[in-house]
Amino acid sequence: MKPLCVVSCPIDTFSGYGARSRDFVRSLIKEKSSEWDIKIMPQRWGDCPWNFLDDNDSLRQLFIRGLQQQPDIWMQITVPNEFQPIGKFNVGVSAGIETTIYPADFIEGSNRMDLNLVSSKHSKNVAQSSQFEKKNQQGQVEKIIKLEKPIEVLFEGLDLDKYYKNSSKTSILDGINEEFCFLYTGHWLPGKFGEDRKNTGLMVKTFLETFNTPSKKKPALILKTNHVSYSLMDRVEILKNINEIKSQVKGTLPNIYLLHGELTDNEMNEINNDPKVKAFISFTKGEGFGRPLLEAAVTGKPVITTNWSGHIDFLHPDYNILIGGELKNVHKSAANQFLLKESQWFNINTSIASRAIKDVYNHYKKYIEKSRKQTQYLKNNFSFDKMGELINKFMPKVDAAPQMQQLNLPKLKKSNLELPKLNLPKLKKVES
Repeated sequence: MKPLCVVSCPIDTFSGYGARSRDFVRSLIKEKSSEWDIKIMPQRWGDCPWNFLDDNDSLRQLFIRGLQQQPDIWMQITVPNEFQPIGKFNVGVSAGIETTIYPADFIEGSNRMDLNLVSSKHSKNVAQSSQFEKKNQQGQVEKIIKLEKPIEVLFEGLDLDKYYKNSSKTSILDGINEEFCFLYTGHWLPGKFGEDRKNTGLMVKTFLETFNTPSKKKPALILKTNHVSYSLMDRVEILKNINEIKSQVKGTLPNIYLLHGELTDNEMNEINNDPKVKAFISFTKGEGFGRPLLEAAVTGKPVITTNWSGHIDFLHPDYNILIGGELKNVHKSAANQFLLKESQWFNINTSIASRAIKDVYNHYKKYIEKSRKQTQYLKNNFSFDKMGELINKFMPKVDAAPQMQQLNLPKLKKSNLELPKLNLPKLKKVES
């Protein structure tokens, strides 16, 4: 009997962790299904929409609602504070953190597992360097909370069947007149202007200020974004944010186009490869990994983004434009239980970013010649298959738990042998 492996994860949700779960589980099945009996316990992910998987997806056949026995291998794909050691061997899988501090409950959760897998070197380094003092009521230090369990980097492998370089010269962006567009893909997250984690608002304003000239020929910015859903109200709120920023910038402004709604991987790959999309842009303050940047970069087009956190694992500095800046504390408007206000993340230098955006537009040939090389670089080093190799490397050798077996004893045949007769002497009566 194979060891039982159960993976608890938000595999059926429209979320970043949902995408991570689907890729991880498919890779796990590919690498370990011959050795392990793999089952999936689907979980929700906040308010993110449900039912991402097609009804006939083979992953659904592995769904279970509960546990009938203790798993030999238990895996959780979630934030580390939710890790629970249910199995005989326990693996926690997360993106990690986007700032400079791993929260104390992240460390405590990680210490409950036998192995921790995070998506980037940034997350691993922060987890290993973060420490907290646990004090008693008298203010005395009882314990230093620090990571005590193994942690490894398992990057989020690129599915080359879904995201790849496409040399099509036909544009599907019919409503866009400009032939040169920058594309941003990511959520517009909570936080005051310039303080949200993806830094979307400041990126929009910087783009508008960079090209607010009388010139009729300008590039456009395409925003593939939303707040928390794909509802009409969400779309109206995004448009309101854009218009508020535009009202603060004087001059003849370039166009901004909003892509709001659910897209399949294939549709997103078509947009990334569209001939009108010339480069990708992000002012992100911090990433546990940065999947949209990886999926965009494989097209071979240049990426303009920040030079800090998870995405610099795969965005080679020779092929892209990584902008400098400084570390600053997380603003209270963006802080939460995971993004601690005591922690720091990256603030891009907008003057340098503006010059870089303009230079890419004015001297595109120079940049595309360099960035083309990254397609093969990513295929060689950050593919789905390469991720599978790491899974094989990190996963334990586990034997199935011993099972009770019925004993089948051989039946005894009836013997035909007769016992020999004993000729015992007769006993004489003794007279008293």
